[in-house]
Amino acid sequence: MTDATETADPESDAPGAPTPGRDGDEPVVELVDVTRAYEDGATVEALSGVSLALAEGSYTAVMGPSGSGKSTLLNLVGGLDTPTAGAVRLDGRDLAALSEDERARVRGRTVGFVFQTFNLMPRLTAVENVALPLVFQGWSRADRRERAEALLTEVGLGDRLDHRPTELSGGQRQRVAIARALAADPALLLADEPTGNVDTETGERIMALFEELHEAGNTILLVTHERHIAEHADRIVHVRDGEIERVETVAERVGGADERGTGTGAETG
Repeated sequence: MTDATETADPESDAPGAPTPGRDGDEPVVELVDVTRAYEDGATVEALSGVSLALAEGSYTAVMGPSGSGKSTLLNLVGGLDTPTAGAVRLDGRDLAALSEDERARVRGRTVGFVFQTFNLMPRLTAVENVALPLVFQGWSRADRRERAEALLTEVGLGDRLDHRPTELSGGQRQRVAIARALAADPALLLADEPTGNVDTETGERIMALFEELHEAGNTILLVTHERHIAEHADRIVHVRDGEIERVETVAERVGGADERGTGTGAETG
């Protein structure tokens, strides 16, 4: 594995420059000169003048030190927050122009979230956790169950459908969370430190699953502080002090078809 200077394409994108998708598609999400400021005795800018576009089918990682603005960026992209200035367009809609209810509906249809801490409902089984987002989309009980079972089988948990989170390993819980994120077939998959709470071997399995999702055409934005995780992506957005420092094209991606192996095989850890 090479370091950042060796993997960076000498003609790397300018910070925030739109990157075409696999077929030159329009961006799934676009940030235009976005600033997010908070009042905490004084005005603190978590993000300042950030522009970034994610094209359909792209795989982007965001890296930066603690407090750099990574989480704020992810929250804005996912419609969990709105900018102080600038525009965030998700699937062509300016999120700041929508009501909270409208933003929630757009999020439910367009975005799937994978959290570091899994955020599973402890009293629900795996299949019930995965089916939960579909309740708000108006799916029937039978269709919800069918969709959830299919997704859990796809991520290698077809034999754990009725297990509750406490009966699953950390890696298995994260795969349930990934299946839940995919339930409504979102246009965009957001992952916040998806390997942060699992061991190294399990983390490799999780990243192999993300690779399969990418190859299937899913658009992925992943936040991480680990270089070897970021190198699974096509490009790395480096964030520092609320600004995009640079955008690096990854010349030798980790986890391609030659490297990733089985991905969703059985897991005991």
